[in-house]
This record gives sequence, structure tokens and C-alpha cells, in this order.
Amino acid sequence: MNLSEFLTNTEPILLDGAMGTQLAQAGLKMGGQSNVTHPKEVLAIHQQYADCGVHILITNTLTMNRIYIEAHNIDVDVREVNLAGVKLAKSAIREGQYVLGDVSSTGKMLEPYGDLSESNAFEAFKEQATVLAEGGVDGFIVETMFDLREALCALRACRNVAPLPVIASMAFTTSEKGGRTLMGNSARECATLLTKAGASAIGGNCGDLDPSQMAEVVCLLKQATSLPVLAQPNAGKPRLVGNQTVFDMSPTEFASGISKCLQAGAQLVGGCCGTSPAHIRAVAAAL
Repeated sequence: MNLSEFLTNTEPILLDGAMGTQLAQAGLKMGGQSNVTHPKEVLAIHQQYADCGVHILITNTLTMNRIYIEAHNIDVDVREVNLAGVKLAKSAIREGQYVLGDVSSTGKMLEPYGDLSESNAFEAFKEQATVLAEGGVDGFIVETMFDLREALCALRACRNVAPLPVIASMAFTTSEKGGRTLMGNSARECATLLTKAGASAIGGNCGDLDPSQMAEVVCLLKQATSLPVLAQPNAGKPRLVGNQTVFDMSPTEFASGISKCLQAGAQLVGGCCGTSPAHIRAVAAAL
């Protein structure tokens, strides 16, 4: 069964949890560069999530597009880091598990708010998606997007590259006023336009919402689309302790919040920042 067929499953689909904050706990830099500099550590995290019984692993390639890499002076090659990310995730999966190639923001604002054109963003996303597809991903996830226009650029780029399913997930800042991203995009607007653009599933991840608030956004998304809805909240709201961002929701509390997301209509669930294999095991047990 390919991933497109699997996504039509009416049973809940479990995705993995955070990679970046897990790398940070291991004393490593958060980001895809660890695929090249510390592959054993990245593989170990993937394997821990695979052992939880997840259905889908996500590659450690968030923001590994040319624009973000060059703007942040990250010493990696676009092709090398993305191929390595796919190889590590595919090495960790068991029979019946799938791999999504992770595509996210360029880190720059689109015109007229910034100096990045939509055409340049599209080309950067297309380049990354091409490499991920070459590596053998089962589909793509466009995630942690604050700007709907940028998300649409990435979605179109992925669909242009390969006939693979694309999950599109926005980062919501508030569940109030119809659910809003940092750029002011409402949940309804996101659901409507991402559905029209050909997403296979849509949803929310990261942002400033706890799992219960994410459930409220799930309700809003469900009202505007017939596609499967994804919920990948953080382990609670981020808190600044000293110079560190902390997510301190327990696995039990997190699983309870995910249950609310499922009750609200989410079909795909997982975790984002601050979540760990323990959080995902708690969700798996609840399922």
C-alpha cells in the first residue's frame, strides 16, 4: 500500500515527535546539518520513534533549502544534507512505516514585506523537493509555515516534482479569531487554499498553541475541508527560562491533549517541539 492509499485510512495515523529539541538535549545543533555531522545520533532518534510504533517518520531536513542555508551560513550542501536526511529516516523504518520529506520556510519574508520573490522561493523549494524525491521519500510534509503564500509556494513545488502526497501544515499563533498564523492567515483561509492547491492532508504544528488549543484549530480546519487533518502540537506552550526555551508538558498530559485533537476530528497526530519518544509512546498507548 502506498502512502496516498494509507492516508485514506479512517483509523488514526501516528507520526513521530520532535527532532530538533531531541538533538539539543544530546548537546548537538538543532537542524539538518546533523545529518552530515552526527548521523548516528540522528539515526538513533529516528529509531526510537520507529520503536514507538509510529506509522510515519519525518526526515530531519526542516529548512534545508538553499535560501535558508545560505542566509544562515550553514556549512552544508543542499543535495548532500537532504539525501542524508532521507537515508537516515529510511534506515530506521520497519515494515509498514513511511517516510515524509520535510520542507519548511526559507526564513525570509516574501515581497512586499520582504525581498524574497515567490518565484525564487518556488525554485528553492523545488530544488529541495527534487533531492528528497530522488532519495526515495513516500511523500512530503510542508510544515511550520507562518505565511500561507510561502506554504502554497512549497506545496506547488513538491507537486511539480513528483506524484507523491503532500501534507501541508501551518503554525498557528492563536486559536482565537478563527485561528491565526503570525501573518494573520485564518484557519479557514489556510484550509480552503491549501485544499484547492492539491494538498493530500492539511493541519497545524508548532506555533504558540498547547494541544488543547490545537484541538480548537482542528475544529476550524474540519469545517473548511474534507481532507484528513493533521495535529502536531508542541509539548505545551514555550516558556523562556534564562536563555533557554522550555517545553515541559508531561507525556501523559500531552496524550490527553492529543485525544482532544482526535475528538475534534484530527486523523493524523504526532508531536512537535519539546516532544520525545516518551510523548509519542504515551499517544500510541492511548490510541
